[in-house]
Amino acid sequence: MLQTVRSTRGMAVAPHNLAAEAAVDILRAGGNAIEAMVAAASTIAVVYPHMNSFGGDGFWTISHPGKPVVAIEACGAAARNVSIEHYSAKGYKKIPTRGADSANTVAGAIGGWQAALELGKEWGGKLPLGRLLENSIFYAKDGIPVSRSQTSATTKKLDELKVQPGFADTFLTDGKVPQPGDRLRLERLGNTLKTLADEGLDSFYRGSVGASISKELKALGSTISAEDLANYRAQLRKPLELDHSLGKIYNLTPPTQGLVSLIILGLVDRLDIGRFGPESPEYIHCVVEATKQAFLIRDRHITDLDHMDVDPQSFLTSDSLDKMAASIRMDAALSWGQGKGPTDTVWMGVIDGEGRAVSFIQSIYHEYGSGIVLSETGINWQNRGCSFSLDPQHINALAPNKKPFHTLNPALARLNDGRTMVYGTMGGDGQPQTQAAVFTRYATFNQTVQAAITAPRWLLGRTWGDDTDSLKLESRFPEATRTALEALGHEVEMVEDFDEIVGHAGGIVHYPNGVFEGGSDPRSNGGVAAF
Repeated sequence: MLQTVRSTRGMAVAPHNLAAEAAVDILRAGGNAIEAMVAAASTIAVVYPHMNSFGGDGFWTISHPGKPVVAIEACGAAARNVSIEHYSAKGYKKIPTRGADSANTVAGAIGGWQAALELGKEWGGKLPLGRLLENSIFYAKDGIPVSRSQTSATTKKLDELKVQPGFADTFLTDGKVPQPGDRLRLERLGNTLKTLADEGLDSFYRGSVGASISKELKALGSTISAEDLANYRAQLRKPLELDHSLGKIYNLTPPTQGLVSLIILGLVDRLDIGRFGPESPEYIHCVVEATKQAFLIRDRHITDLDHMDVDPQSFLTSDSLDKMAASIRMDAALSWGQGKGPTDTVWMGVIDGEGRAVSFIQSIYHEYGSGIVLSETGINWQNRGCSFSLDPQHINALAPNKKPFHTLNPALARLNDGRTMVYGTMGGDGQPQTQAAVFTRYATFNQTVQAAITAPRWLLGRTWGDDTDSLKLESRFPEATRTALEALGHEVEMVEDFDEIVGHAGGIVHYPNGVFEGGSDPRSNGGVAAF
């Protein structure tokens, strides 16, 4: 079993150990938390390619001691020329999940790196971009060690992926799925990274890289244009903020699921969960029922922030949370419908020696996104836009320049006693639930960060690699817990002991005395790197 990691100078956690090591490499070189996160973000897009890509989106929650927490929304909008009619004319009743018709949104991740590094300059950041991308360039050209997770995801979705342009040439070896421990070279991607290092990240949108991207996407039939890329800029946002009994908790504004994560923690804070055990049926019931209340808000209101007619912060007032908490029954489960579905994502955290903290998430949506790999750049493009609805009355109806709904949400907490915590996970519907488990087990039940992450988890709804909406429990839970939950009306399904279905979580805490504590998920290929 993984042991708690502690250090005194800096720490990073990621679902792939090479990404965490890349971040600490930058910290050791005198870089700050933002610079370290760019190194980790570029590295993990290479070494964990089924989970994220430069052709995907990203979100940042950033804390500088003594200053307000800030957020970066780095998600791309739908193409300016896309429309519901575009799909109706092709006979679609919903947007496909693979191929050029699913590649209908701009990739925002690189724009997020740009915006973050501008903030990092205010912190004194001065490492050259080539230094930050050094590890990712090396791994892409020299070859990545294929992970068990990559082999599993590729095998499971092979039939729908291998027919997509560029996929087989990039991610298969002689037409076969590479096995764990095989070496897979991504040389075209490495060359693209080198170009970005030389020309600057702006090249992705308004330079030679962007010109290549737009040319090839057009040739493949995507609606994304050179103008869509050129017009893209990541946005600074004021994050949502929850007043919790233990401190203040921050997360991203819509179109992310950050509001859901904060509502859940606000509700369980009111349900006095500390009186229960951290693996008891009462505790799980409280979090699951709080999740249902939060999902009701999500499905009625959350969309592109610029298209919302209500302030998402208004759901985090005491009055609003009190009313939702009063709707939760401790003796019966609320009936539950269909979840939002799976997502392929990575969450990572970095805190540097000055206590500056970054909670970060980067995604391509489904495994390998659209499946398309651009032949010149080696970039795998996301399919985030397939989450749009083709019903014009739907809250997330497709529209030009509109951002799709995101399950992504990187969390950050400033506790009343001076601790700073960054935490998060991948996992669709499971993201806010796992965040609630990790935060409450650490902050309410006083478990170590590693114990809070390793402990058995649950999932209501759907997540990565899964299509059912039952309440799933890892089989390490006692049989009595399952029986009690079923008696309350939950439809329970048991999954494996350490099942990837419940996500890849991670967390770091920086204490007032300067000590760092971190944990990574045994369900992932990750680790904590520190010095």
